[in-house]
Amino acid sequence: MDNAPSSSAPSAGNPSSGGPASGAASDVPPIEAVRELRAEQGLLGHQVRRVLAELTTAARSLDELIRRTGVSRRTVEQVLAAAGADVDERGGAFCIKDSLLPLYRRELDLDALPVVREESDLDAGALEAMAGFVASGPRPESALDHVTATPETALRRAMWLRDHYDLDGRKVLCLGDHDLTSLALALVAPSAEVRVVDLDERVLRHIDSVAAERGFPIVTTHADLRFGLPPTLEGWADAVFTDPPYTPEGIGLFATRAAECLAPGNGRLFLAYGCSPRTPALGWKVQQELMRLGFAFEAILPQFNRYYGAQAIGSASDLYVCLPTARTRKLALRQGQAIYTHGPQSVEAAGDTPEALPQAAAERLGAPVAELRRASWARPVRESGPVAFDLRADPGPWLLRMLLACGAQKVAFVLGNNHPDVTSERAQSELRDLVAAKYRLALHRSTPDGKHAIVVAERPGTEAAEESAAGFLLQRVHGKLGNVWREALIAGSGDLTKRQAREKVAELAPHSRDLELRLIDLPRHRIADVLRAMR
Repeated sequence: MDNAPSSSAPSAGNPSSGGPASGAASDVPPIEAVRELRAEQGLLGHQVRRVLAELTTAARSLDELIRRTGVSRRTVEQVLAAAGADVDERGGAFCIKDSLLPLYRRELDLDALPVVREESDLDAGALEAMAGFVASGPRPESALDHVTATPETALRRAMWLRDHYDLDGRKVLCLGDHDLTSLALALVAPSAEVRVVDLDERVLRHIDSVAAERGFPIVTTHADLRFGLPPTLEGWADAVFTDPPYTPEGIGLFATRAAECLAPGNGRLFLAYGCSPRTPALGWKVQQELMRLGFAFEAILPQFNRYYGAQAIGSASDLYVCLPTARTRKLALRQGQAIYTHGPQSVEAAGDTPEALPQAAAERLGAPVAELRRASWARPVRESGPVAFDLRADPGPWLLRMLLACGAQKVAFVLGNNHPDVTSERAQSELRDLVAAKYRLALHRSTPDGKHAIVVAERPGTEAAEESAAGFLLQRVHGKLGNVWREALIAGSGDLTKRQAREKVAELAPHSRDLELRLIDLPRHRIADVLRAMR
């Protein structure tokens, strides 16, 4: 989900957070300042009571107060500031002083306000498993707007979908899954057919690892939604779950891709989104994006999702249940390329291209470069002559995908100098090994300056031995893997029949389900598995 900003933590009794804090530092008793704050909040005065209920129950850190109540960080800080000297701070945790507990409970009727406990209705074994999956998973990547949902949230999502919809034999797609909702679905709805598409190779590897260990039949695929979807997912899903970047552009992009994935019939989009009550205009813009795509709101479940972070929105977001209309797919198919989010990894973030970059690419290519082309691997890049691409906005996966998609004899890529494939000898060696049957790589770091690097890929000379099976495959990454692998074996042997080659492929394939997919859509670690099996 979107990485929402947060402010610094307050100290107990420190009125610097704003709002009614001045009352805590003046002659107004803290309990009176709290009453005034509740009155100022109007219909949202219950938020003040919920924070105080937590403060009278146990000592809570600021993170706990926000996550347990779903109240924005700013409002929590206002409550702490209003309560002022009535709050004790104990090792970074806050609570109302013991002597004042009866006063606060009585004056604000806190005993009548139940404290919501996420774990109360969850299976203990499933929750323990989810906690382990989350703890062992990849750290959030701020450049991809990751904020991790709690294990309770992932499990509650899966249970809610199971209890309100018929998932038996149904196809559920997780469009981005840093929160590991797919694993929760495998725990509580094992008869559902679950797939995951994500940009982050670490997430895909982690889900694959857990699925293999637990025997979950989850299928993962790689995609950057800015460039489209794997064809096998178009019109595939009965239900799509997504927790996208929390910008109108991000919501619009993910909802567009979800619409493309939904099969005709009674499909649903389940979307997590939250905004602060202080910024309703942002929520309105997001809802406008969904309505513009022809989605109707079947339900909005407030504060359904909880997170480790996103404190500006109370570490919580709503669950939108969106019903596609007859217009949705047509509107989605008319979409141009949308952005993933605002930030350093957006397509537009690179801005103007300095003249030095095409010049440096031309020098390394030994051929003129008028401009750097934008990345895209949805279709084969069938350039025959030298060509150069701008990958400065690459969050990591683009370089390999472009090397797979390109058919040029020689090609250059301009990257950030901190790109994960070039920052260490090990990373460079692994990239070279992956594409060795197709390209020889020359990696130029700090070229033409300290911010950039250039990677030049060149195909081996025509005097090389007959193309290997791996080389055959790497030139045809947009074909169905099983079919291309079969043809590679036939071309390499000269005497295998189609049936024999097909049986050989089935015997060699490390993951049989991948044979129905395209090589370019596989997670990076499974691409490596296929190429190793072909040696």
